[in-house]
Amino acid sequence: MPTEAIIAIIAVVVIVLAVAVALVVRRQARRRHLRERFGPEYDREVQSRSSTRDAERELERREAEHGDLTLRPLSADARERYTQSWNLIQQQFVDRPADAVVDADRLLTGLMADRGYPTDSRERQASALSVTHAETMGHYRAAHDIVERHRLGQASTEDLREAMVGFRTVFDQLVRPDSEQGPGPETVPRRQPGV
Repeated sequence: MPTEAIIAIIAVVVIVLAVAVALVVRRQARRRHLRERFGPEYDREVQSRSSTRDAERELERREAEHGDLTLRPLSADARERYTQSWNLIQQQFVDRPADAVVDADRLLTGLMADRGYPTDSRERQASALSVTHAETMGHYRAAHDIVERHRLGQASTEDLREAMVGFRTVFDQLVRPDSEQGPGPETVPRRQPGV
């Protein structure tokens, strides 16, 4: 075999290996980015999909869709109004827990709409929130599961309290100025026996 042919074969092998290494490195970087961005939501998607690749495609779709949103910060006045409304709902919980949870869900949906998140379906809400608020998505989903169980008459007062705490976690993230970080839910008072 001529020397030129051997050099050409070696060059092709080197190029193929370089491309393969670049693809692996790119895939690992993409996976690391998605894990960092979505945290527990990444694991949830991987478990719910047929493959890790399908889960990652879904998370990338969410990122792209989120990039098309026009998210708006709340004004100081709007933040104060929402906070006052939340406090009233939380006080209502002691006497009317079911009504308070429904009102909290409505208030949270209104807050999401004012911030520019989609509100046409729970799944779209969760999808959009998961991109920038992945750490609170477990609370969000658990609270909505409890609301659904309540509608079926299968949620206790303690379950409703847990839903309020979950909604509060998401509320705190959305009402907080964008420059502030971290969840900060407050507790919801337990209903007093005999009250």
